[in-house]
Amino acid sequence: MTTTRRLQIVVGLLLALGLPFCHLDDLGRNHSGLGPLAGGEVLWWVLFAGILLYVLFVEREALSSIGFRRPGVWDIVLGILAGIVIFMGTGVIFQVVLPALHMSLTRQMSAVATLPLWFRILNVTRAALVEETAFRGYGFERLKTLTTSPLLAGAATWVLFTAAHLSSWGWAQVIIAAYGGLVLTGLYMWRRNLWANIVAHWLTDGAAFLLLPLLTRPH
Repeated sequence: MTTTRRLQIVVGLLLALGLPFCHLDDLGRNHSGLGPLAGGEVLWWVLFAGILLYVLFVEREALSSIGFRRPGVWDIVLGILAGIVIFMGTGVIFQVVLPALHMSLTRQMSAVATLPLWFRILNVTRAALVEETAFRGYGFERLKTLTTSPLLAGAATWVLFTAAHLSSWGWAQVIIAAYGGLVLTGLYMWRRNLWANIVAHWLTDGAAFLLLPLLTRPH
């Protein structure tokens, strides 16, 4: 690997894995002029576009190099199954693990239920696309290239993905993200197809943000 290529990867990793820790939602709300809802999303979409443009025009690589490969039937099926596994495991965490640790996300989920449906759909779609592209796609693939170790790349991106969820809803959300991230990391390392991960992530967050808030809303 040339020094130039190594430098490109390091810069790309700093962008893809570093910017999610920079409170992009707060920055967008405060400085974009788009209001609290759209403003909180806009910089995440900028990050998504930035990663794709960086791969295409700076690295001069195909998007398949970060997992955007045409999905086969099994990729979609396994993505759906992974989403079900994450959703069921998250249910156990909600019902058993969090109460045992004296933690709860009921208040946060009830607040989510008050948000407009269009925003919740946008948020779920953004999370699936941007987080999978940043952590599993670019993050895993480039760390694997840099370290030549798939296990190290998978472990590092899993830890960073989990840590990135601390600032939003606290440690309860971190526990859920750690479980979901573990399944998503395993799925990507197995299939190396980002669409399978996007399907799994969308279904998981879709169930959480579109269905669970209705179930946890106070009566």
